[in-house]
Amino acid sequence: MGRITLDKVTKSFGEVQVIPPLDLTIEDGEFVVFVGPSGCGKSTLLRLIAGLEDVTSGEIRIDGRNATETPPARRGLAMVFQSYALYPHMSVRKNIAFPLRMAGLEKAEQDRRVVEAAKVLNLTDYLDRRPGQLSGGQRQRVAIGRAIVREPAAFLFDEPLSNLDAALRVGMRLEISELHERLKTTMIYVTHDQVEAMTMADKIVVLRAGNIEQVGSPLDLYHTPRNLFVAGFIGSPKMNLINGNAAKQHGASTIGVRPEHLRIVPEGGLWTGTVGVSEHLGSDTFLHVHDTGLADVITVRAEGEVGLRHGDTIHLTPREDKVHRFDEQGGRVA
Repeated sequence: MGRITLDKVTKSFGEVQVIPPLDLTIEDGEFVVFVGPSGCGKSTLLRLIAGLEDVTSGEIRIDGRNATETPPARRGLAMVFQSYALYPHMSVRKNIAFPLRMAGLEKAEQDRRVVEAAKVLNLTDYLDRRPGQLSGGQRQRVAIGRAIVREPAAFLFDEPLSNLDAALRVGMRLEISELHERLKTTMIYVTHDQVEAMTMADKIVVLRAGNIEQVGSPLDLYHTPRNLFVAGFIGSPKMNLINGNAAKQHGASTIGVRPEHLRIVPEGGLWTGTVGVSEHLGSDTFLHVHDTGLADVITVRAEGEVGLRHGDTIHLTPREDKVHRFDEQGGRVA
């Protein structure tokens, strides 16, 4: 079981409160992603759950048990860090088994757990190699294997893919998601990459300055962002945010239109601008449009290739059912 509850948890460093009173429940078996910009408190929150930081006030419960003062080793959690932290002189087998040796498990049980973890992570053929003989992705799998053998109530991932190149990140993202499907164990994953959050999570927790801005499924946050911060953070490319008369015509202080919800029309569009830089990805084209009178740049996402060049005039019409409206305080207008 891996149900984790935070009840009015706070964290202060001296006089500075970095986590204001915060309530959050993570259900058993969920894949929850903490996401937000640098300095938003996501790693601090993860470390509070792990017991690597002391809670200033409030309570952390794991499966209903108050774990606020429980040492990290006794919380039944396993953490995977950004750094692999592998022992270079040890084989993969010994690296994975290390926490079990420290816990004093019998050799036969150690071997059983290592073999099972290696099978899950496709590391069976590498058990007798040393970390220096492995790729970055394989090293990260070894670090995950070291967590798996502990059979924890929950896994805590602190930006585990940050040291990998783009191709490896995509591969490991899929592997961790597949691992969750196999193990059905609670996973809490910290990242600043909202694409990782959208593609991996059952539930996303968006943080800003230690506060929870919104909690929900990836599609909940995409379709109904609670405020301007979430609207501008979730989605790639990010949502176009427009003020002025265009927003007032929709009864709002600010409106948001995602790049994929802008239609290019031959003429008579609601908005007209000039094509700037075009990013051609094959399946999609991202057009960065200037001189609309709406914002410095409006981003448009079009399918496939479009016959527009730098300096061409472009006519745009937003899908009315996809226009997001926000009030002066940045809150969503129903």
